[in-house]
Amino acid sequence: MKSNQRSSSSSLRVLFWTFLKISSTAWGGFMPLIAVIQNYVKRNNLLEEQEILDAIFLASVLPGPMAFNVVIGVGYRLRGIKGALVCGLGALLPTFVLVLALSVAYFQWGQIPMVDRLFMGFTPAMVAIVISAAWSMSRQTIKGVPEIVISLVACIVLLGIGGFYSTIGIVLSSGLTGWLLFHNSETTPPEPSKPKLVMPSQAEPQGSSKLLSVSSLPAIWLLTVQPALVLNLFATFAVMSLTLFGSGYVFIPIIQDLVVNGQAWVTNKEFIDGLAISQITPGPILITSAFIGYKVAGLLGAISATVGMFLPPAFLMLMGIRFLDYLKNSIVFQAVMRGIRPAIVGMIIAAALVVGSTMPQHWGSVVILSAALLALLHFRVEVALIIPVAGVAGLILY
Repeated sequence: MKSNQRSSSSSLRVLFWTFLKISSTAWGGFMPLIAVIQNYVKRNNLLEEQEILDAIFLASVLPGPMAFNVVIGVGYRLRGIKGALVCGLGALLPTFVLVLALSVAYFQWGQIPMVDRLFMGFTPAMVAIVISAAWSMSRQTIKGVPEIVISLVACIVLLGIGGFYSTIGIVLSSGLTGWLLFHNSETTPPEPSKPKLVMPSQAEPQGSSKLLSVSSLPAIWLLTVQPALVLNLFATFAVMSLTLFGSGYVFIPIIQDLVVNGQAWVTNKEFIDGLAISQITPGPILITSAFIGYKVAGLLGAISATVGMFLPPAFLMLMGIRFLDYLKNSIVFQAVMRGIRPAIVGMIIAAALVVGSTMPQHWGSVVILSAALLALLHFRVEVALIIPVAGVAGLILY
């Protein structure tokens, strides 16, 4: 690779606009985004193939949004810390702006009956998406009886106890179990699966919200918020982001306890609708954090929650690059991950059951759920198409 060619093709300005364009068209989640990035890097002879694969490997074993972590890894390989920052900003900006605009529209017009029916159609489609993700991951990670047991236990614990600390306990205990069971066996990391999304729910929070909701305000530019509230949003999402191994669906049970039942920042319905909004926009699905942050504290809240969700895992990704050889060759590390991955499948199954309990009690829900499952599992239809069609079906059937 010639240094002058690499420099001209990977200047900070070029990288920013390139990843801005890539993320603006990256419908469908993790793998389409990675495919476009890989094509661009190879076409311009910027990185070796193995360097790209190394970034994908790290993103699949470290916590946080996988697609965004790959962007950070590629950017770092190209131009160091500045390259990681510029690529990450370019990849995140388009979807953040879209989700923010849709959030404003949702909280302004979401109570209109026609809009309500539209979002009612989203819920069974979201159940189908979660089931599809669980099925895809299980085919890659469930290899025998031990993995089945780990997955079932994780599902039962999450359904029976739930909450943030239960999720942490599941990750730690499944990792320890993986080390005990598999540290003497050959372990190889599976190919990273395409992350989609997940959702929570149980009883709606009782009583009025603890905070003045932005949904009651006409303007997006709410800047007169409490600094402590903005910092709380950042800290909450930063802690959650470091527990998300393998899929954005794990986001659901964690956030359910913290922001739905605990803080009462959003209701279960609002959170599910926010996840649906993230699915009809390009880019990482965990940008749902912007939707929640906006509901709580306006523009600053959306920015704070989004930075909290994406910054800590990106920092870990940069650290992981320095220890890449150790992680790839460590039998202990691979054994731990072999225990965590089936637990993630169990948590995704639990999320599907929880979301399913929120579907409208109507025959139309069965129709939308069945059609969405058929489209996803048999015809491989992209999620970006499933959600809008389900919304139209909701308008008709409900």
